[in-house]
Amino acid sequence: MASIPPVTKNLIIINLIVWLAEAIFPRFSDTIVRVLGLHYVSASDFNPIQALTYMFVHAPQTPFHVFFNMFTLWMFGSTLERVWGSKRFFIFYFVCGVGAAIVQECVWAMSWMHEYVSGIARLNGITYDHMKEIVESAIANGDGDFLSAVAQFKNQMVTIGASGAVFGLLLGYAFVFPNQPLYLFFIPVPIKAKYMMIGYGVIEFFLGVGANDMIAHFAHLGGMLFALVILLYWRKKGILRGGSFY
Repeated sequence: MASIPPVTKNLIIINLIVWLAEAIFPRFSDTIVRVLGLHYVSASDFNPIQALTYMFVHAPQTPFHVFFNMFTLWMFGSTLERVWGSKRFFIFYFVCGVGAAIVQECVWAMSWMHEYVSGIARLNGITYDHMKEIVESAIANGDGDFLSAVAQFKNQMVTIGASGAVFGLLLGYAFVFPNQPLYLFFIPVPIKAKYMMIGYGVIEFFLGVGANDMIAHFAHLGGMLFALVILLYWRKKGILRGGSFY
């Protein structure tokens, strides 16, 4: 731990403390997710500070999630913090994480109605179009029971985890060390960092479009998108691999 740069080290420690607290005190896990997890902006449980706090929450039922994120943060974050310095690394990490939250909010805004209508149409055994008409009519009439059900549905839309910020770090590493050979688990063939990150981005996009696995793939892409903006700016200014930050 002594060899890990300070920002990377503290991020790992905070994430692990929160995860251990959830695992040791499962009664409070739901409360932690409800208070700190990122909710849809129009949900009653939403709080703007969640755009930051959601990055430190991981479900205790999925230890691989927190392990993967912290391992990646240690592996790539340590290197980038040494290259950029702690201040630049700190800003980069949190911009990527908040950017991922913004993209996830946009995705929810465009998709929540479709997901809600699809779900209750299946439960009631009727067509999507028929259910959509019922929903739109209930909204227009201000149906109290329906609006309460919608509010409950929106509060169930939660994103947690450091993955958005971590995917930004992966892209950052590919920009700074584009030709560095990397290895995927159990595949003994080196892949240049720039090609691996392109592959990650393509996979996340198609999973976001086609998969129904409760993973915020577009948040991952959001972290990479905001990272790309910063990295292109730093490269234009000639400070991508160090130098004064301004």
